[in-house]
Amino acid sequence: MKLSCIGCGPGDPDLLTVKAVDRIRKAQIIFAPTSREGKPSIALSIVQQHISETANSVNLLFPMIKDRESLRPQWKNNASMIGNAVREGKETVYLTVGDPSMYSTWTYINNEIKQNFKDIDVEVIPGITSFFAFAAEAKMSLVEADQTLGIVPSCYDLDKVKNTAKACDAVVFLKDGRYFDSVIAMLPDAGFSDSSIVTIAQDLSGEKEIMKISNLGELRRTKNPAGKYFSLMVAKKN
Repeated sequence: MKLSCIGCGPGDPDLLTVKAVDRIRKAQIIFAPTSREGKPSIALSIVQQHISETANSVNLLFPMIKDRESLRPQWKNNASMIGNAVREGKETVYLTVGDPSMYSTWTYINNEIKQNFKDIDVEVIPGITSFFAFAAEAKMSLVEADQTLGIVPSCYDLDKVKNTAKACDAVVFLKDGRYFDSVIAMLPDAGFSDSSIVTIAQDLSGEKEIMKISNLGELRRTKNPAGKYFSLMVAKKN
């Protein structure tokens, strides 16, 4: 009994790994996350061309809220649906955008599977992360030589974000673009000057991709520079 968790990358189907495509084509049932009922799964849309006509696709609800205690019953229910499918002998796959180890819904599924489905063998297939795809698109290095890189979510404790930014030469800000105004206002206190280069990307690797390179001074005069959840921002001090 085996469950394959697949990182689908940032959005471009061509960035799927060979191993990921192999597991998707063999799958009899494919589970994918969505943030609300009736909303198509982004992860599922990335791999659609590789899904067998006989495979069954199931969207699992992961509400976009921060209260972990209220989310636990949903995580448990989602994991049970996946675990039961594996125990029925079906070739089962769980999809996640980006990489399973980076701010992923897989974290919660994996915890439940480990606790309640110990007989299931889990395979995790990594995916290309958004910030590596971003660096490739922008044709830039994130860090070099002895520089340090921070990766932080923008939608939580801003003081914690500031302390990380202070200690790093470059910072990748994820989760999510609607909070970038607060982060931009904080950056001078973290040691970034108005000449520091800041790049913002939305819908990376998709048809509606937007990427804009600015300096911090320009962005401080711009209101709501991103405005979408699926945005990332990279700030470099020098």
